[in-house]
This record gives sequence, C-alpha cells and structure tokens, in this order.
Amino acid sequence: MVKKLVLAVVAALALPFLVTGVAWGHGYTTTPPSRAYKCKTGAVTNCGAIQYEPQSTEGPKNFPGGGPADGKLCSAGVARFAELDDQRGGTWPTTKLTSGATYTFNWTLTAAHATTSFRYFVTKNGWNPSAPLSRAQLDTTPFLTVPFNGQRPGTTVSHSGKLPSGKSGRHMILAVWDIADTANAFYQCSDVTF
Repeated sequence: MVKKLVLAVVAALALPFLVTGVAWGHGYTTTPPSRAYKCKTGAVTNCGAIQYEPQSTEGPKNFPGGGPADGKLCSAGVARFAELDDQRGGTWPTTKLTSGATYTFNWTLTAAHATTSFRYFVTKNGWNPSAPLSRAQLDTTPFLTVPFNGQRPGTTVSHSGKLPSGKSGRHMILAVWDIADTANAFYQCSDVTF
C-alpha cells in the first residue's frame, strides 16, 4: 500500500514535466505578426491548437545546420502545430515591408529564458510560396542577429535592424530565438510583402 502511494505521488509530481516539458521560455513575434500570432488573434482561422499557445513553437536549435526538418520550420517540427507549415496556396495574409529599410521586430515572451541570440532569415528571391518552407528556399545567413550572451530578456523584446535589400514581392521571414541553457530554440514565421 505504501509503495503504491509513493508511486502515485511520484507520478503526480512528474506529470507537469511530462506534459509541458522542462523549458520555461516561450514567445512569439508580434511585429511583423507571425502565423502563430495571427492565429491567436483570429486574423487567420482553422489553425488548430496554435491559436491557444502561439508561444510554443519550440524545436531543436542550431538552425540551419540543425533544427526542425525542412517543411516543418514554421511549426518547429511540433506535429500539433502542423497548420503553420501549410502554405495554404500562398494565401496567408502578409505585412508590407520596404526592402533595405530599418525595421523594428517585436516579440512577446510569456516566460523569459537565458538567451544566446535572436536571428532573422528571409526567403530567397524566386522562392515558391506554395511549397513547404525549406532551407533551400531561405538565405541561410541571417540578415539580422541580436546577441544576448546568456542574458534573460524581458517579457517584450524589440530590436531594430536593416531589412535585406533587393527583395520584392511575397516573402517569409523566419525568426529564431536561440535559448542558451537548453537544446532548443523557438521558431516564428511571418508572411511579408516587400
């Protein structure tokens, strides 16, 4: 009887870690609005579970050498957020940006985490907005990197930087929040028009 009680207590204490994982940092981009954020606000419908937890697109770090598999970058490889990887025939609403201009990126963090950096990637000219996002479609050198050197950001984070030059038409920006003290990063995809 005592053994069963001990097992029950251990299981009850372990359950939150099994369900939610051990990473406490979560966040999403609001400017430009990411797909996850658009689902949260209802600007886009038929999004599945991501509308309730836009901050949870967490996957392996070390992008582009590591990280989520091609075709699963927007969901961070999390199956329950697969709607984010669906290009919907190129119909996700876009945010208008000016190529080469200075722009301020904003994140909302529901829980801060020791951070290596925030990095921003953009699709190549001529990419296929109807095909699942892959490394081959991205410029794999970030156009903006904001180092954090292991510091914890606040609940809102803003950084300004120059948007890539020579871009026109529909593109996607992949924002990556690299966590310093776990093996994970957070991935956010924003549909934009230059």
